[in-house]
Amino acid sequence: MKLPRRRQFLHLAAGAAALPAVSRLARAQAYPSRPVRIVVGFPPGGGTDIAARLIGQWLSERLGQQFVIENRPGAGSNIATEAVVRASADGYTLLLVSAAHAINATLYDKLNYNFLRDFAPVAGIIRVPNVMEVNPSLPPKSASEFIAYAKANPGKINIRTAVCFFLPGTPLGLSALDSRPFWQKGLRARR
Repeated sequence: MKLPRRRQFLHLAAGAAALPAVSRLARAQAYPSRPVRIVVGFPPGGGTDIAARLIGQWLSERLGQQFVIENRPGAGSNIATEAVVRASADGYTLLLVSAAHAINATLYDKLNYNFLRDFAPVAGIIRVPNVMEVNPSLPPKSASEFIAYAKANPGKINIRTAVCFFLPGTPLGLSALDSRPFWQKGLRARR
């Protein structure tokens, strides 16, 4: 019984002795060694842009390298997304992802990228709560009941949102139900 324990100890000792030499060989290149672009699919001044600028400033201060925010608005953020897909996969071009990216997969029949295949998540930087409120006089008491009610009563439901309904995640995510914009389903948005 002493032989296997001794052999195990020798393996561990040899591994511990070799560790400092191996770690010097395996040391990765310092990242970032040049400026990093964070591409945002919306114009300057909006919530997504502000989040990008705040995280870019924090990363610049922490990592000692410039993080440049590049706004590429248009096509529901697809222009920015395609620009990042075409960029080198070297970690120096990042995409700030929003709810629009999930919605776009249901709104557009043919995209020039596959989001799950072409992107790798790096970090979650922001969480945005979504709230759905319904007049208590309506029969639905849950989100699924509301969706069923809206489908059964086309043209009778009004949706109100505090922001323009073209922004990510609004209105209520109902546009993702059957790949048609909500206004084609008999729902009306008011601002």
